[in-house]
Amino acid sequence: MKVVLFCGGQGTRLRDYSETIPKPMVHIGYRPILWNIMKYYAHFGHKDFILALGYKADMIKDYFVNYDETISNDFVFSKGGKAIELLSSDIDDWRITFVDTGIQSNIGMRLMRVQEHLQGEEMFLANYADGLSNLYLPDMIEHFTTQPDKVASFMTYQPTASFHVVRMTDEGLVTNIAPIAHSNLWLNTGYFLFKQEVFDYMKYGEELVVEPFQRLIREQKLTTYKHKGFWQSMDTFKDKMLLDDLQERGDTPWEVWNAANEPKMKPIYDSPAVRNGQ
Repeated sequence: MKVVLFCGGQGTRLRDYSETIPKPMVHIGYRPILWNIMKYYAHFGHKDFILALGYKADMIKDYFVNYDETISNDFVFSKGGKAIELLSSDIDDWRITFVDTGIQSNIGMRLMRVQEHLQGEEMFLANYADGLSNLYLPDMIEHFTTQPDKVASFMTYQPTASFHVVRMTDEGLVTNIAPIAHSNLWLNTGYFLFKQEVFDYMKYGEELVVEPFQRLIREQKLTTYKHKGFWQSMDTFKDKMLLDDLQERGDTPWEVWNAANEPKMKPIYDSPAVRNGQ
């Protein structure tokens, strides 16, 4: 399946980190978060990508046009650098379509602007391109395909941060307070799976999860897949610091392509940093 990655947002909540780098190009370790997400999908065999570009699109294009395989692969250096023999490759079998979808476009508009590149695809994947997960993608796909009447699905995740959800009356009388992890609230993580029919529910200018999703809900065409493993977004500088800390400790569950992250290993949600919402 093709994978649409929404790479056009301005990442305003990450401006404390940098005003010159688009969010997809913010590094986790030695590669951008966008690369980590693409590597995730490629691991499960989905290597045909459509990048819906916008803000600072030139930096994303330049990164891949001048991609350096030697950074993350073993190689043989000889003849004083005139000859480089790669012993493995990251992206040799990837196909990437770069589409300018406008600086001010929302997610729904970006998806509609890449529709022509999805012709012939019965189903396709999509992602906000700002969150990392160890979701076992084949299970989510199987869950969706066993519901033939559904048009769209997305991964949901129960937050584990140390916040409390408060329920109250209109007058402000507290009726209940409980940790958010016990509240039965689930978040949209931006890991989407769509059939072509999703475009029948969309109108240009609408935000994807607002009007189109409401139409799908009314017709009972929208489903979700609950993920209880690891997921972490990178919305703020604090989020980036958390991911950097996990990377430095070698605690990288999103690297599903790494043999060290096989299911037999300790789940990341048992990590103190994640469990305490740090």
